[in-house]
Amino acid sequence: MSAPTRKRRWLTICAVTATAALIAVPAGAAPGHGGPRPHSVTSALARAATAADDGDDGGEADEIAEGADQFAEARTSPGVIQPGAYGAAWAALNALPNAGGTWRHDTGLVYNADDPRYRDIDSNSSGGAGNVTGRTAALVADNAGYVYEGSAGGGVWRSRTGGGNWQAISDALPAQATGALALDGAGRLWLGTGEATTNADAYLGSGVYLLSDPRHGTFSAYSRVGGKELDNTTVHTLRFGGDTVWASTSRGVWSHSVSHTGGPWKLEFAPNPDFLPGGSQANDPSAPYKNIANDVAIDPKHPSRVVLAVGWRSGDTYNGFYAKTGGSWQRVTSLGELPTAATDVGNVTFARSADGSRYYAIDQSPAQQAADPDSSLAGIYTSRSGSPLGPWTRIADYPTLSAAGSALNSSGFMPGVQAWYNQFLQVDPNNADHLYAGLEEVFETTNAGATWSAVGPYWNFNFPCWSIDPSRQTGACSQTIHPDQHAAAIGSYHGRTYFYAGNDGGVYRRPVNGAQDSSGHATDWASLNDGTIDTLQYYSVGIGKDPAFRGVAVNGGLQDNGQSVLRPHDTVMGSNFGGDGADTITDPANGCNIAQEYVYLAVQVTQNCAVNDGSWTTDPTKATSYSVAPADNATGEARFIAPLSADIRNSNAWVAGGRHVWTQSHGYAIRSSDEWTNAFDLGEGRTATAVAASGGKVYAAWCGPCNNQGFARGIAVGNADGTGWHQIDLPATGADGTVPNRYLAGFAIDPRNADHVYLAVNGFSRHWTEGPGAGVGHVFESTDGGTTWKDISSNMPDVPSDSLVALPGGGLVLATDLGVIYRAPGSTGWKRVGHLPAVAVLQIRTGPDGRLYAATHGRGIFSIDLR
Repeated sequence: MSAPTRKRRWLTICAVTATAALIAVPAGAAPGHGGPRPHSVTSALARAATAADDGDDGGEADEIAEGADQFAEARTSPGVIQPGAYGAAWAALNALPNAGGTWRHDTGLVYNADDPRYRDIDSNSSGGAGNVTGRTAALVADNAGYVYEGSAGGGVWRSRTGGGNWQAISDALPAQATGALALDGAGRLWLGTGEATTNADAYLGSGVYLLSDPRHGTFSAYSRVGGKELDNTTVHTLRFGGDTVWASTSRGVWSHSVSHTGGPWKLEFAPNPDFLPGGSQANDPSAPYKNIANDVAIDPKHPSRVVLAVGWRSGDTYNGFYAKTGGSWQRVTSLGELPTAATDVGNVTFARSADGSRYYAIDQSPAQQAADPDSSLAGIYTSRSGSPLGPWTRIADYPTLSAAGSALNSSGFMPGVQAWYNQFLQVDPNNADHLYAGLEEVFETTNAGATWSAVGPYWNFNFPCWSIDPSRQTGACSQTIHPDQHAAAIGSYHGRTYFYAGNDGGVYRRPVNGAQDSSGHATDWASLNDGTIDTLQYYSVGIGKDPAFRGVAVNGGLQDNGQSVLRPHDTVMGSNFGGDGADTITDPANGCNIAQEYVYLAVQVTQNCAVNDGSWTTDPTKATSYSVAPADNATGEARFIAPLSADIRNSNAWVAGGRHVWTQSHGYAIRSSDEWTNAFDLGEGRTATAVAASGGKVYAAWCGPCNNQGFARGIAVGNADGTGWHQIDLPATGADGTVPNRYLAGFAIDPRNADHVYLAVNGFSRHWTEGPGAGVGHVFESTDGGTTWKDISSNMPDVPSDSLVALPGGGLVLATDLGVIYRAPGSTGWKRVGHLPAVAVLQIRTGPDGRLYAATHGRGIFSIDLR
């Protein structure tokens, strides 16, 4: 008997931009509309969610584009950022005096996505992912039990026990975003920084680093290979051939000597060199998309024969495969069944067998992505000659994989629907026909593609074995892994060989040639996210007194890992909401009163931390969370991560921002979307980027248009009851002393005076930004309700600024892309708050315990006492 309809939200909302932290999406670059995405599930069938549930028109591509736009726009608009911006900001941050105090790591314990305490209607608990952490972007393992994990935003981690018991080994570097990891023939570990999975929240890197003794050492800034050539790039892959290491990057393909790591990198191939830094078109808004390289394939028998896979995943005329002929790189026009036309070559991954007899490739097709709502996967291919020049034959397409036990079998959502984001290939070193392929799920073939099994399905919800029974983790289903695959490795520990998969939930392991059930699903996955690794990517944080225990409950919204909740005395964090957790409101007096935004203002509310044993499946009245989205959610007129805030003087008075400024005064007792009031219309094409309120006075910042093809910003001020609204005049020129024409990221209101307000401005100043009105300054102050503003940035680094808190005593705290800084009462200068790695802090909040809480996008939640 099928269970009642169950709302499920778990799809990575990613990007159309390869390097979103410093690159805005060019006009028209977003892919065509895809089909609906299944985040509502019954026990028998994954079905498409309605537009009312989603807050969009059902199009996957719409969410992809919006996610990319928002993260990139905040850091780039109104123009293109020049190389070196983050490096200069990191140096300036390190030069600041220190405010004292030590950060406490609050989320350094296991995060169980299947925690049986939180099986409410809007949770993903019982889906089968088990223990999770943040996105893994790169993996490598050896045969002595050492595993190295490169996280999307939290640095590189080492395990000496075949996975688990992790240790951070790159905290000294100025970039914590990982693109590639590789071990060379001498056992040295190479690190390419800058995440290259073409997702919305990817950060650029600072080049390539080498660790000679990876089993014991740690990376340092002095271990960089070459010079500054690869600053502000993303490194997709590092491949070895003879004494050469090849790097595929967001700025072309580069090479370097393996044995002599001094001297600069050599640019081997850039299809559009005029768009590189220093070129005649370097400031063109489309420049970041003109030299993207995805992978390099080297003939094991003839290392001089090299094939490059290059191209922007949404399509460009330069997309294709290139090989060197007569001393120059030429487009390859025939590779057998592997497509070579520019329209059919997008994101590509290569893999080579250890004996040199096989090459494999995944190809994502821009043309198919635009035309086919089901999948963007052109196919998986093999070259049985072992040469990257082929001939290649196709061994899988998306219908083949969907029929292989996949959980993705609904219209508009088939294997490879996000092949531009989810890709890996890994060949068993002892069997050239044994291949693992990662898309949204993990697939395995032991006969070079003749047959396939979905050994790591997306989730268990639509399988007959699924049960919500809290006495068993996932009913009769075996544990699976988190969706969205990015990295793979094979290594040995204690005489046994393991396959490792890295995805949006961290790292998982199973034995090579492990067990499968009758559906082809693996029965022996083990999560390696044991709490010693915390790379959780928070967008927000909420803190309130725990109603049942002494102390505070801490929760926060996460990239593709829902909402975490940590209560006093917990030994395991639980997940009480699923999907992408965006902004959060938490009652300071009761930490189980929580409003969590999914995306596009899809707000859910609970008054018991969403504690539920799943009994709502037989009695719907026992659900303990409720959907209360403002109307802009249904019309698609809100940002991907839309602002949501409570009045600092009244925790039951809320403000939410889309095209409109929405208010409601029922607090956590709200049960219907109809309880929101439309207080003000910001205007057609405009959408809120930040909101704040104090005593009924509301501030709303907006952008519209929001990209570097025509950026505009503004501030509206009025009252929660809809009266007194007016737009503030902000000069568009961004002249010195005025609010720059950049993304307005956050407000902080003086708790003693609602007319005294501070504003955080994202992006970089005109020193780094080629765009109209970029101006200078990151923090501005108004004492007249926003009518006039004064730049108070003083000695702070020129770095994107994300969130502000005005402390009761007059101090001011600012969260930036590289850490937290503080201005003491009566002071004009800024100091660094403690020492965090170079990780983005997207939100800071004060708790009822007097501590300051920082939501980092890559290293979890930290807190500090600044009193």
